Amino acid sequence: MDDLTLWKNIKNGDTQALKLLHDRYYIQMILYVRNLYQNKQGMEDAVSECFIKLWTKRNDILIERSVRSYLFLILRNSLIDILRKKNRIILIESGSIPEPADDDNTQQFDDYARLYHALEKLPEQRRRILELAVFESFTYAQIAQSLCISVNTVKTQMGRSYRFLKEELDPRNIHLLFLLNHRY
Repeated sequence: MDDLTLWKNIKNGDTQALKLLHDRYYIQMILYVRNLYQNKQGMEDAVSECFIKLWTKRNDILIERSVRSYLFLILRNSLIDILRKKNRIILIESGSIPEPADDDNTQQFDDYARLYHALEKLPEQRRRILELAVFESFTYAQIAQSLCISVNTVKTQMGRSYRFLKEELDPRNIHLLFLLNHRY
């Protein structure tokens, strides 16, 4: 079912259509806010607020072209409000909160979503080790010291992480492993 059909159903009070829309864009929206929030709960709250606003104001909203773009517009505006309330920013400069990607350029979001979903399946310690190595550029010795484990454990867990990701990701999309070199 396409987004505009889902939107028409949402306007008619269909909560199942709202759930389908949520499931379709949730991970992409989490990835969009990831750099602005340090904790997972803050990211989830910001995204959830967008769907609550969409539902509660559905009778006042007119969407004719892109439901996705409208969702990301709500999210962007919510982020600005949240950051203002928390006094985390005083002046919002152009580009301080990124513009959402166009509907035509969603492949990168889809790639990141697949990678994010695979990373979420890793055991917590293994994921933390991988994140420190890849995203924080920690050496194996630094990771071992910060997590109070041995360097050999770090090496073993890194190897297992990469093997798991190679198995989890479609071989046709193995390029997703290269996204690990870039913070998402």
